[in-house]
Amino acid sequence: MHIIDWSIVVAYFIINIGIGIYYYKKSGGNTENFFLSGRKLTWWLAGLSMVATTFAADTPLAVTELVGKNGIAGNWLWWNMMIGGMLTVFFFARLWRRANILTDVEFIELRYSGKAASFLRGFKAIYLGLFMNCIIMGWVNLALEKILKGMFPGQIDETNVMFIVLAIMLFTAIISAMSGLWGVAVTDSFQFVIKMTGCIILAVIVVNSDKIGGMAGLQAKLPEWALKFTPQIGSGSEGGTGTGGILMMTVSTFLAFIGIQWWASWYPGAEPGGGGYIAQRMMSAKNEKHSLLATLFFQVAHYCLRPWPWILVALSSIVLYPELSMADKGLGFVKAMNDFLPVGLKGLLLASFFAASMSTIATHLNWGTSYFINDFYKRFLKPNETDKHYVTASRIMTIVLMIVAVFITRYMSTISGVWAFVIECGAGLGLVLILRWFWWRVNAICEIVATVTPFIVYGVIHFYFPDKIQFPDTLFIIVPITTLAWVVTSFLTKPTKEERLLDFYKIVHPGGFGWKKIAAKLPDVKSDTGYFVLFIDWGLGIILVYMFLFGIGKIILGVYLLGIIYIIIGLIAGFFILKHVGHLGWGELNK
Repeated sequence: MHIIDWSIVVAYFIINIGIGIYYYKKSGGNTENFFLSGRKLTWWLAGLSMVATTFAADTPLAVTELVGKNGIAGNWLWWNMMIGGMLTVFFFARLWRRANILTDVEFIELRYSGKAASFLRGFKAIYLGLFMNCIIMGWVNLALEKILKGMFPGQIDETNVMFIVLAIMLFTAIISAMSGLWGVAVTDSFQFVIKMTGCIILAVIVVNSDKIGGMAGLQAKLPEWALKFTPQIGSGSEGGTGTGGILMMTVSTFLAFIGIQWWASWYPGAEPGGGGYIAQRMMSAKNEKHSLLATLFFQVAHYCLRPWPWILVALSSIVLYPELSMADKGLGFVKAMNDFLPVGLKGLLLASFFAASMSTIATHLNWGTSYFINDFYKRFLKPNETDKHYVTASRIMTIVLMIVAVFITRYMSTISGVWAFVIECGAGLGLVLILRWFWWRVNAICEIVATVTPFIVYGVIHFYFPDKIQFPDTLFIIVPITTLAWVVTSFLTKPTKEERLLDFYKIVHPGGFGWKKIAAKLPDVKSDTGYFVLFIDWGLGIILVYMFLFGIGKIILGVYLLGIIYIIIGLIAGFFILKHVGHLGWGELNK
């Protein structure tokens, strides 16, 4: 690192400080300003903030590892989640904005009634806002530590790495506490530009280096399996490599990913029906149309634009660093940074990784604090305080959450495979999160049962059948049992009080067959219609993203005609989507 590199890093931090100071007053006044930007975010700002949050420090390394092991097709382990994400765009984005709540956990008492609803809201506020949130931040911190050690091998020891991560966390917490979601969203946008610029420059330099020889040289040096866009379906090792190195999926694995996981399992940032910080951004949008467009933009950018610079570096690292073990394939990204970046650009890439870490941490601090303050502290401990008191408490809690996350990080060594654990322990819950919007009979006890049952079934499977049933085949057991459990519960327990259902329907009026009984008692409420068109748009959205994803990839690899055809198909799908959105006429949609 040269003085120029460090100057770029310092300039990055100064700009972040300026943004935090600028939005200090704008975020105050009340918790709606602090946690939802006063519900004034435009679609592009809310969408960029979603994309920046999911671009964490570990993401390029994770993609590099997937590609290093299984080629481009390895990315299907997360590309399949787009199907559920597109469902959120057309069926839930407008509903979240229309609900007019502060957090997605608050939705529980908007939709359900009784002590079960109160318990569920308080439990989720602590479980998601503190426990799960700090685990995620701990993983991001571990990734940043790994990057720093890789960029400065032998130059900084464990203590110095810990100090740097602590300083980054403290800096991010202070900015978040000062500026609320306004500052988080704007810094997210700035950080996303920095992150993408750095990764694109790295990809261009590495691919065009003498050791690679451009795209033609890269393709000539790679085995055929590394360049395939889709996994091979058939017999082979589960989730492993078959002929050559291409990702092999058995038929059951393919069906689990494509047919079950995206709608049945809860996973942070990819919740069926939206939720978490994605719901927070949807609820912070100016109106329903901005909420829908923000989520659509997020899906396109998340799956089509972000991955390709990482994939190119990952493909290059297969050629450059064949000595890396399977467990260390992700380090190919960091090694490429060290080996190929000149003075100035190395500082830009370091700033990019700081930005990747900080954007995710900032969102999780603000989002987790919103749960604790709005859904626990205000709801159960201090319900009658002033807005100024809650904003002050939010700023203090942001710092406290940061301290807890740092403490947890110190006791984490790895969470390899945690994504599978989280998906399995949330399997079956996803259907409740979807149907609670569209079926009046779902109640709070149903959601509690759907939350607890997967943990029980998971424990039985892994205790009694530890080697016989592996993820994702476990979904074929956990999902049906969980679904049966909560559906039976819905008919054995008392429904939500009718007054609560009527109030909910007046606010959200989702329409559909599942609300027919309630809608009949509210003839003056205009319910949503056009669900046939929404299903068409959902399909078009899936076509749009996958065509853009494949089209951009083909053009990068020099297959121009096929790439252009894919892009044209995607554009046609996008044209019809925007045409339909402009004529839906839901509430605020056209305002």
